[in-house]
Amino acid sequence: LLLLCKHKTIDYNQTSSFTIYYLYLLIYLSSSSLFLSSLLLPLSLYHTMKSFNTEHEHPAAESGDIYAESNPTKNMDDDGREKRTGTCLTASAHIITAVIGYGVLSLSWAIAQLGWIAGLLILVIFSFITYLTSTMLADCYRAPDPVTGKRNYTYMDVVRAYLGGRKVQLCGVAQYGNLIGITVGYTITASISLVAIGKANCFHDKGHHADCTLSSYPYMAAFGIIQIILSQIPNFHKLSFLSIMAAVMSFTYATIGIGLAMATVAGGKVRKTNMTGTVVGVDVTATQKIWRSFQAVGDIAFAYAYATVLIEIQDTLKSSPAENKSMKRASLVGVSTTTFFYILCGCFGYAAFGNKAPGDFLTDFGFYEPFWLIDFANACIAFHLIGAYQVFAQPIFQFVEKRCNRNWPDNKFITYEYSVNIHFLGKFNISIFRLVWRTAYVVITTVVAMIFPFFNAILGLIGAASFWPLTVYFPVEMHIAQTKVKKYSPRWIGLKVMCWVCLIVSLLAAAGSIAGLISSVKTYKPFRTIHDVQVEHPNLTKVETELELVADVEIELELGADLEVVTELEAEMVVQFWQEFEIGEFAE
Repeated sequence: LLLLCKHKTIDYNQTSSFTIYYLYLLIYLSSSSLFLSSLLLPLSLYHTMKSFNTEHEHPAAESGDIYAESNPTKNMDDDGREKRTGTCLTASAHIITAVIGYGVLSLSWAIAQLGWIAGLLILVIFSFITYLTSTMLADCYRAPDPVTGKRNYTYMDVVRAYLGGRKVQLCGVAQYGNLIGITVGYTITASISLVAIGKANCFHDKGHHADCTLSSYPYMAAFGIIQIILSQIPNFHKLSFLSIMAAVMSFTYATIGIGLAMATVAGGKVRKTNMTGTVVGVDVTATQKIWRSFQAVGDIAFAYAYATVLIEIQDTLKSSPAENKSMKRASLVGVSTTTFFYILCGCFGYAAFGNKAPGDFLTDFGFYEPFWLIDFANACIAFHLIGAYQVFAQPIFQFVEKRCNRNWPDNKFITYEYSVNIHFLGKFNISIFRLVWRTAYVVITTVVAMIFPFFNAILGLIGAASFWPLTVYFPVEMHIAQTKVKKYSPRWIGLKVMCWVCLIVSLLAAAGSIAGLISSVKTYKPFRTIHDVQVEHPNLTKVETELELVADVEIELELGADLEVVTELEAEMVVQFWQEFEIGEFAE
């Protein structure tokens, strides 16, 4: 309350009582989330360290699991592995951590491209498709019977059990290629959020048009160091506390984003919206309208996808009640929760910014004030991505370690764990192979993120390529094989039509991603900073400032007879290109 009362930019005479009330509520939610996080973080770290604890040295089992031979006194599941303890709550936390990602803040941009009708309709349709296919995939965790059959530990194992053949290799390429891409993309995204904190403070102190350029490379390196430490968590079973903390963070920054948009709408500062989204000839050109609509549909579809880690999540659940029932319940909780936040964030964001909605209204500075709340939201994004990175990296770690254990079972470097006594914490298991391999993976992904700052465009292409086979095609085909759906029956036809529609969506989104990728590659130079660009183009800062002023006063500036009139959205795009060190012919 003191922070709010001392905030000088709020004019209480011109601010509605609802806006002030909502700001009070935001402060309460933020402080509550911070308090909860302060409790969860040490618990998470303690739980992580305890996962290494053991009384005796023993060879490492596959993916860090401890089998009955190493500790015969423990209760075991029907497959001989340590008894699983996961519940619907922990599975829901994993799903929310994986699904409610950084992309939630860009949904207002997606709805701006599609409009109120198509945007909301596509949001609801893909939430239903995701839930339907996730229930099909959950039934395939055991084969051939969904309750009493043999367990499958990975997505590839499930496809091998029901479909076999080359489809197993196709599944592996799509799944692990997507997971690797996500971990690289999260490194970039976390650094963007951390840079935004410094920029928000700079803009608050020096004004909104100040040169507040910061390098993202130190933040990428810091994110990588944190991931090297957390990557020593042996397996997915030990990630529960980290996922719960990440889920709290995702709720927090999504709530802040929604609250800021609601406060803007309640205060009457709304922009123009349309039932069909951006207007050709006013906001965008005809070509831009087409490509951005494709990209927006893809963004919405991919925002729900978590099939890449569904089987790994289900493998953490205890067997009573049946794993497929618990997973279906967790999927319902996860998808319905994310849909609720998606609709709120997308709708209120579009209502607040209209057809000129930014790609992300926290890091793209759709809001400048209150700066401390923007800082807190971006910090929550970074904390969320720390946990989400592990959720998507653990299947990669376990896949490689499982193959190495199988191929070289007598190699002590790969299979043996050493017990290390740490004062005040007890004994912990350390695998040299796990330490070296996982550290090397994190280092490589961090370096790739530094070399390719436009990797998110590549990630969009990877998402388009993996969405259809992993989220739709394989679950549907395995469901048909498991339940023996009669060919050409109404159910069979409906499932096939859904597959074809989602394939078209993936192809269109891939085309949009390729178009954006080509424009990025044309002007790409590795490790180039904005200061290097300013040396080559001494008038850059002046022109950039002029274009930002144009955006602020919402007028149009004609640059020349050969160029079209620059609207606010186009001016913001040019500035964004400059900030991303991509100087094209138009910018020059």
